[in-house]
Amino acid sequence: MRWLGRLWRIPVGRAAAVVVVMIGVVALVSLVWTPFDPRHADAYARWLTPSWPHLLGTDGTGRDILSLLMAGSRVTVLVAVCAGLVATAVGVLLAALGALTARPIRESVAVLVDILIAFPVLLIAMMISAVWGGSLWVVVWSVGIGYGVNIARVARAELRRVNRADFVLAARASGLTNGQILARHLLPNTAPVFIVQLSWSMAAAVLAEAGLSYLGFGAPVTTPSWGLLLSELQDYIAVHPLSVLWPGLAITATVFSLNLLGDALREATDPTLARGERRPQAHVPEVVA
Repeated sequence: MRWLGRLWRIPVGRAAAVVVVMIGVVALVSLVWTPFDPRHADAYARWLTPSWPHLLGTDGTGRDILSLLMAGSRVTVLVAVCAGLVATAVGVLLAALGALTARPIRESVAVLVDILIAFPVLLIAMMISAVWGGSLWVVVWSVGIGYGVNIARVARAELRRVNRADFVLAARASGLTNGQILARHLLPNTAPVFIVQLSWSMAAAVLAEAGLSYLGFGAPVTTPSWGLLLSELQDYIAVHPLSVLWPGLAITATVFSLNLLGDALREATDPTLARGERRPQAHVPEVVA
């Protein structure tokens, strides 16, 4: 776990991790407390500017924007975590099939990945949502499977590289099955690749959910969502531009933080890229005349 220490020593990674943790804490706090009921509309509090009772103001129905953002963070965290886990599971499965199975299966998986990766993830999610209706779980599965194909394409080469290592060949010669080799040797030695891809897929899931909700294909209208809030407030951007700023900043900060965290994780998990650490140099023995 030395890469955690290296990650903390990277300023960008440290700042991104702090932001991501803060968003998670806000989502947890919103489960039990928000300044106002995010679903409560007050006709006497329409379009209030930021003040002490309403720190970020209110929208056109009198709902508190801060409360809406806090409630929407639950959707963001749920989609990011679930879609990231689905993407990682799909990526591990396809990468393992493409690296450990017989040649016909490997080639079939490679063709399947190349075909699936050609379809835009958002387009597939919109088509599924149009058939099954807007749902967060539709977004989770469509985005997770879509980005899982990208993870498989990256991780397959890494699994094949580790699979040719001497310790893996020795484990196979000792009688271990492919499943045992995958669990004991391949996954632990390629975990940094999946961790980095997990962070990036979570950022893509947040952006995809916000975009789909903005277009009306994501979260239902009764579910607080940053993308849905942005869609509702955009009609009043010329009159009340500040109200549109907050959900836009929340989406931007979350996506940027997850992407920067992924970059920092890539640097922290690769000792040759870690800052402040020198590459190990080969020892050249002295020649005594």
